[in-house]
This record gives sequence, structure tokens and C-alpha cells, in this order.
Amino acid sequence: MTKDIRKGDLGNGTYRNPVLAGDYADPSVLRLGNDYYMTHSSFTFAPGLLIWHSRDLVNWRPVGKALDRYIGDVWAPDFIVYEGTFYIYVPVDGKIVALTAPAPEGPWGEPVQLGLEAIDPGHVVDQEGNRYLYTGGGYMTRLSKDGLSIEGETVHVYDGWEFPDEWVVEGKFLESPKLFYRNGYYYLTSAQGGTSGPPTSHMVISARSKNPWGPFENSPYNPIIRTESRDERWYSKGHGTLVDTPNGEWWILYHAYEKNNYPLGRQTLLEPIEWTADGWFRVPEDISTDQPIAKPDGAAVKHGLPHSDSFTSDRLGLQWSFFRQHDKERYAFTGDAIVLHASEGVSPLVFMPEDHNYEVTVEVVIEAGSQGRLLLFYNQMFYSGMGISEEGIYGILRGWPAPCIPFNGKSVHMRLRNLEHEVIYFYSHDGSTWQKLPHSFEASGFHHNALGGFLALRIGLDTCGDGKVLFKNFQYRSL
Repeated sequence: MTKDIRKGDLGNGTYRNPVLAGDYADPSVLRLGNDYYMTHSSFTFAPGLLIWHSRDLVNWRPVGKALDRYIGDVWAPDFIVYEGTFYIYVPVDGKIVALTAPAPEGPWGEPVQLGLEAIDPGHVVDQEGNRYLYTGGGYMTRLSKDGLSIEGETVHVYDGWEFPDEWVVEGKFLESPKLFYRNGYYYLTSAQGGTSGPPTSHMVISARSKNPWGPFENSPYNPIIRTESRDERWYSKGHGTLVDTPNGEWWILYHAYEKNNYPLGRQTLLEPIEWTADGWFRVPEDISTDQPIAKPDGAAVKHGLPHSDSFTSDRLGLQWSFFRQHDKERYAFTGDAIVLHASEGVSPLVFMPEDHNYEVTVEVVIEAGSQGRLLLFYNQMFYSGMGISEEGIYGILRGWPAPCIPFNGKSVHMRLRNLEHEVIYFYSHDGSTWQKLPHSFEASGFHHNALGGFLALRIGLDTCGDGKVLFKNFQYRSL
């Protein structure tokens, strides 16, 4: 079987989408000199709001997280810099909060409630220095000078773009307002059609106005980006953010599902933008999302998150987060293992895979009364995997634990292999001789269109019962 190449940079001056494989939905990007910074939705996982850094828009390295604890369901942020301060505006359980920091790497302050119930914030400053926040549905609210509270009433300023009735979409759903000012116009980039649903649903649209409160004129080149057929590789393309380069080029980052690989979530894609003589932007006609594209200028940083973890650090790696928790009293490090205490409910420590096909191994050591589990996890209702208890080894099928298989000892090596969504588990006393678990499962339906929640299928290390569980030598490899 051919190994998947999930790094965008092809090493010859070109790249192929995605630039970030895995579930990195709702990208928001800013430029500071020669450097770019980006963050995404983190949903119900914490620590959250992972910050990425790049110098060429293709290679991205993680530099920190803006949220160090679970505060709710974190959607669609807007990442901006204003007068030397970095802001992330983000809806948490449908209420907009702001976080600030002196640098993208942090330290990030406590979330500040703006007193605004909305989704999908987009910040803009007018030519007089007034600050505004646009939100889903075509609304706008004026911000205070420090950007940490609202002033006045929320007003409706944009109706969206009327796309043809015969298009197969999830709905109108005007979302994702992102704004910038250029040559006398405020450009408003939005999403319509629904972020999931049919392959042709989502899209990126553009409008512009001489004033931030409108009226807005829709682009004659709409939709700027859209999946036109279920035969394409990338489905539901939308939620775009534009960024310029130091040499005056423009690019758009957006997300999309990959055909036949929905469990990986909405991945981050990049395409060039050109400007027309009459001041509109579009993707050049010769650009194909799935073909190699000439890279932007800039040096390549080391790309991606660490895939494996020996747990020799004294802190949680940036590749890890917890589902709906981040209790620092729940975990500790021994020098060669992470120790997890059981929690109320199902709240695994999770890792986002990048590949279509992959294999994971980890050593699990339980104490009396505890159970350790290796999962493929969507949410607290939908997960499968294997576990070890004092009674033996057992499989987990859609949350249901199968009867135990007798196993001698409290330490086991576990292996998960995902090939074309068929998931097989193995266990071993010594990590050399492996026994196949009799329970396997099929994972292609673990995604939002089937289960809701806008999540993706993650690898989970989990505990239940009483006591502690040690996890050692987590190894991930692409197949």
C-alpha cells in the first residue's frame, strides 16, 4: 500500500492541498511582516485554540494554545492584531468572547464576555479608527476602543448573495464574515450554503462597500470558491479568509471535507487570489484545488505537530487535548509515562490523526480498580476501541463493552490499525508477539453528517473505574 503524503509542500516549489490535514475547521489567518499566524475552531476540546505559525502559508508549525482550560463549545474564531495587541474573537456556546495577548504565542489573558450572542465574528476597523464586529446572518455591532465590549445596538447590514434555487445546498446559512479594507472598499468575505450536508453545499462569496455599514454590492465573480460536483475530491469548500503577502500577492485559506474521508473532519486548503481591473478578486481560472500549485514566497518552517509521544516531558504536548475537560489534577508525568486518573463520564485525552490509513501503538498499565482504553473517539456517545481491566481484555463497539478475554497481568501493549475505515485492534504482552482482538468495526460514518456536532474521529487514551492508568510510548505512523 502506498503511504499517504499529507504534507502540502511537495519540495519542488509547489504544494498540493491540504496544507493542514486533519480536523482544522474555520481557519482565521493574519500576517505580521513576513510571518503568518492562524487558528481554528477547537469545539469541545481543551486546551484549545491552537496557534500556528508560517512564513510561506504552506508549512505550519504549532506555537501555543490560547485557551488553557475547557470553557464550552468553541467555534469559528477571528484572529486579528490591532495597535500591537493580538485578539481572538470567538463564540463559546453561542456567546462572543475576546482573548488578548502581546504576541501570538501568548501569554493569552482570560476570556472576556462581550455581551453579544452570535456566531462567526469578523473584526474590522474603519478609516476613522472605529472598530466593528460582524457576525453570522449579516449583522454588525460597534466595539469599544479597546475591543472588549460592545457599544450600541446590533444592526443588519448584509443579506448575502442570491444563488440559484436549483443548487443542491444545506440552506442559505449566511456565515463566516471576514473583512479587510483595500483601495477605498471594505471587502466582506462570507460563507453560504451550509458547512456540511451535500458535497455542493458550502461556498465562499464576496461583497464590498464604501462604508463598513453598507450597502454592500455582491461580486460578479461569486461564488469565489465552491464544490460544483460530487465527482470532485474536496467537498463543501467554504469559510474563507484572505491574506496578503509582503510582496503584494493575495491568498485564501478555507476548509473542506475530503471525499470518502469525512472522519478526518474539515481540512485546511489554500488557493491563490487575483484582482481584476475593476477591483474584484477571484481564484485564477487555471487553478485546480487538487493539482499542484506554485507556492507563495517565504521560508519553510518545520511543518506539523509531533505524531508520537514518549511522554518524557513534564507538560502536555500541543498535539493533545481533552474532551470537555482540562483538569490539571487529573494527569501527571513520571518521566516515561502520562498518568491519567479516571473522570466522570467519557473524557479521553485525544490526538487528531492526519492520514487516511494509520497505525497506533501504546503501552497501558492499570492499577487496582482501574481500566485503560485505546479508542477511536467521536464524542461521548460514539466511540469504539479496546480496553483492559483486572478481568482481562475487551473490545468496545459504539460505546458498548464486549465480554472480557482473560489476560494475565496489568500491563498490555495495544495496537489500533485503521485501513480504509476498517479498524482492527491487537494486544500483546511484550510488544513483539501480537494477538488480534476478535472485535473490529467500520468507521466511515463517524462524522458530522451522520452524528452531528461538527467533530472528527480522534485517537483517544481513556480511563474509567477507580485508580490510575499509565500510558507509555505512544507511537503513530502512516500506512
